[in-house]
Amino acid sequence: MAGYGQEVATVQLRPIRADDLAALGVRPQDDDPFGFFGHRSVNGLERRFAADGLISDDAGQLAVQTQDGMLLGSVDWFAVRHGPSSTARALNIGIFLLPEHRGRGYGSAAHAGFADYLFANTLVERLEAGTDVDNIAEQRALERAGFHREGSHDTLSSGLGRGTTSPPTAGCEPTQSRDGRGPPQRPSVGSCWRASRSTPHHCR
Repeated sequence: MAGYGQEVATVQLRPIRADDLAALGVRPQDDDPFGFFGHRSVNGLERRFAADGLISDDAGQLAVQTQDGMLLGSVDWFAVRHGPSSTARALNIGIFLLPEHRGRGYGSAAHAGFADYLFANTLVERLEAGTDVDNIAEQRALERAGFHREGSHDTLSSGLGRGTTSPPTAGCEPTQSRDGRGPPQRPSVGSCWRASRSTPHHCR
């Protein structure tokens, strides 16, 4: 399937296995400047894997691989509530690709396949994603996967001394000023994206 003049890669999602943990574990700061939130426990992923296999009702992580089984990275989700009942629950998603596999179209394919998987296997009506405004590659991957930009927000989380990926879409502001004639009224460092059952989402 083509998108933006190039072929969209094909990927598979599967549960994470024990032999994936070393590759998907602790990430140095210079590995992913948009996803570094401080150093973490060196065995945190292993402890979570031992507890629930990295899949639960409120959060989870799946491996992304090529058709022939080569590990590319992982996708993850966690529940976000926008109201007092379970019917107001959305899922916020994220992605991590190993450095050697970035820039090859795998991100768009993984986002699209992940959205299809979550809508097919959960009852949520809405998926959300947040990304740094400087992370152009991730924004393009979300757009190609059929996500729609909702707006931008100020700093909601801190990483590398500035706002980075900030999940809560409830913190989004319009991408333009209220009169629609100018830029956001306050500096924005994050962009908010969504996909829903009622909005077609697919690699394009």
